Amino acid sequence: MTTYLLAGGGTAGHVNPLLAVADALREREPADTVLVVGTAEGLEARLVPARGYELLTIPRVPFPRRPDLAALRFPAGWRRAVRIVQGIIAEHAVDVVVGFGGYASAPAYRAARRAGVPIVLHEANARPGIANRLGARWAAGVGTAFPGTPLPGAQLVGMPLRREIAQLDRGAARAQGQELFGLDPQRPTLLVTGGSLGARRINQTITARAEAILAAGYQILHIWGGLTELDAPERPGHILMRYCERMDLALAVADVAFSRAGAATVSELTGLGIPAVYVPYAVGNGEQRFNVASVVEAGGALVVADAECTPEWVDRVLLPLLADEPRLRAMGEAARQAGILDGAERMVALVDTAIARPGDVPLTP
Repeated sequence: MTTYLLAGGGTAGHVNPLLAVADALREREPADTVLVVGTAEGLEARLVPARGYELLTIPRVPFPRRPDLAALRFPAGWRRAVRIVQGIIAEHAVDVVVGFGGYASAPAYRAARRAGVPIVLHEANARPGIANRLGARWAAGVGTAFPGTPLPGAQLVGMPLRREIAQLDRGAARAQGQELFGLDPQRPTLLVTGGSLGARRINQTITARAEAILAAGYQILHIWGGLTELDAPERPGHILMRYCERMDLALAVADVAFSRAGAATVSELTGLGIPAVYVPYAVGNGEQRFNVASVVEAGGALVVADAECTPEWVDRVLLPLLADEPRLRAMGEAARQAGILDGAERMVALVDTAIARPGDVPLTP
């Protein structure tokens, strides 16, 4: 029997692939033990127990980015977090630590390193975060969602996806989705989404040109999020939703997607062969534009900068694209060829390999 300690959290981008791998491990061998270490403040505090896994919490210790009071407190908080994880590893006889980035991962990597326990990590973004850059130096296995991610020893495994997405039969689920969302089965659907909080630029641009998109023969399934209020008139064929509980069915009905470029979104759309136009988030470290690089290069998607995503751009680029069915079919096939749906299983195989050669992980003080 094997005991796995999965580390990560904070945001859905860390928690969802962690849960996908946890599910794959549990499905393969129910007698194995899967534990999760995270923080009490992150999204994992709600999602991990809800999925039936034990969450062991450690203090949230962000890496300092400037010389302030938090930086002075960091060393003591860091040492405490590492000690707690070391105790977890010893108490539960953990065989391997699998990290997914986020606040809980870095202390887990250090604790595993000290305990001589193999480390395997998954990096969801094309541009890696601080925790995984640290952990990759000690890891027996490094899996990435996108090719070219600059981590030592990186292997492309794809994004570990939720079962309902990875195993989605779009053709079989399409009618159910059309009925759920009130869509016309005779018209193609443009799926618009800016992620869980929405995207002001995408919402404003699509709302401004919704009539033209509808006139082009499309209907719009517009998941606009909770970031700001949306000032959009009621129009037949323009379905507005603040949130969507059944994203699997939204993906089943989508003929084209217009979306932000978060790692999970790109991986889902690409793996399912949905032609897409991505509008990378313009704030932060710019990882979203790197997330789409490989599928754009393969011909499966287009990308438009946030500042250039205007009603005029819709007229000039999006409307002609929607009218070009052969091009959309080719984009969908290119996306499918570039996509990976079995990322969870590939990560499990990487973990198996690391456990098989534990001598590669030296003890350190």
